[in-house]
Amino acid sequence: MSAKEFSLFRESMQDVKPLRPANHAVHDSAKPPAIPVKTLEDERQVLKDMLSDEYDPVELQPGDMLSYYRPGLQNRVIRKLRTGQYRIASELDLHGLNARDAKQQLLQFLHDAHPGQGECVRIIHGKGNRSNYKGPVIKTKINNWLRQHDRILAFHSVRPVDGGTGAIYVLLRR
Repeated sequence: MSAKEFSLFRESMQDVKPLRPANHAVHDSAKPPAIPVKTLEDERQVLKDMLSDEYDPVELQPGDMLSYYRPGLQNRVIRKLRTGQYRIASELDLHGLNARDAKQQLLQFLHDAHPGQGECVRIIHGKGNRSNYKGPVIKTKINNWLRQHDRILAFHSVRPVDGGTGAIYVLLRR
């Protein structure tokens, strides 16, 4: 642009007033929401590590009964759970799975279990009759994992008519 053109431009623009102050930028489109990638990765890792396998529980036999109650739980609640008086909202069958798959399915099941459907669920772990000399694998791990999970208030082996020592009733926190 020549000096004459620039001068002509300045002269024609002298009465123009800015719409906004010069230091305010105007963005036509809204910024997309931020995706907390690292937070999501951390949450996935927490779920993966939430239930430790490092606990060395007492060796269980196929016919052993499982039972656990958080401190402060009322005797009436414990009795109802032991006798199978709660309505079973949903069920998870883990027997026949390896420990890694069983843990993954258990975590997903506990995450997806909605309190509105009921607070008692049944988990079938199997008796471990086909396990080697070390005893039932999944049954032992379930006993350990459930004791560590925040949503678990209590669990108890089911009545013989519902599967006996191959399954448990689990009472979930609402």
